[in-house]
Amino acid sequence: MSNNADEILSLLDPDQVAFPDTSAALSDPNGLLAVGGDLTPEWLLAAYRRGIFPWFSDDQPILWWSPSPRCIVRPETTEFSRSLKKVIRQGRYQVTFDQAFEQVLDGCAAPRAQESGTWITQDMREAYLEMHQLGHAHSVETWLNGTLVGGLYGLAIGQVFFGESMFHRATDASKVAFAYLVRQLSSWGCRLIDCQVSNPHLTSLGAIEVPRPLFERLLQDGVSEPAFPLPWPAAPSSGLFSAP
Repeated sequence: MSNNADEILSLLDPDQVAFPDTSAALSDPNGLLAVGGDLTPEWLLAAYRRGIFPWFSDDQPILWWSPSPRCIVRPETTEFSRSLKKVIRQGRYQVTFDQAFEQVLDGCAAPRAQESGTWITQDMREAYLEMHQLGHAHSVETWLNGTLVGGLYGLAIGQVFFGESMFHRATDASKVAFAYLVRQLSSWGCRLIDCQVSNPHLTSLGAIEVPRPLFERLLQDGVSEPAFPLPWPAAPSSGLFSAP
């Protein structure tokens, strides 16, 4: 964080849900927009509707971000590799929706190799559990012989899914979860999946980067549409990957 960040960033009043314009986000670190506020459903829904998300560590206040470029997936144009589709058609993994949200959250929160700590703090964990209970947050689970081996979670508003995190404990488990999510959302007419910040794993799954203004135009179109059906089905629709 830059030395003069406190002079540039907006300090949010936790009693008043209001964010600055995303054009005020810093370029270094990329996208840091504001400090403070709260993690209640009202705050989180207001943030995501504008493409803003929380991301901070235990030793930090709540930090809000709107990076540019933005990493996204357009479900209707996303194609998966032959190798991934082969893994899916082999039927080694079973995929479910919203059947183990808390377990997926904890899997995503576990420290990664060569990393210590996690950005999914206890406050974040409680906030997203509440969002799940309210029907805003969803999980995709990948199972192997009855054991959870991968998955992802995120929020849904209108026809937009906001991906938060994924994890795997078996080869391709998170990729399988993501592929099923994309195909299921596409069947529901999903316009946009927000992946926040690009990385090689997301790129391998078809994610692209777009400038913030384009992302926000796509976002506003998507969040104004009717929501995905609730509750989500326990398992994806059959036949999503039946074609060669």
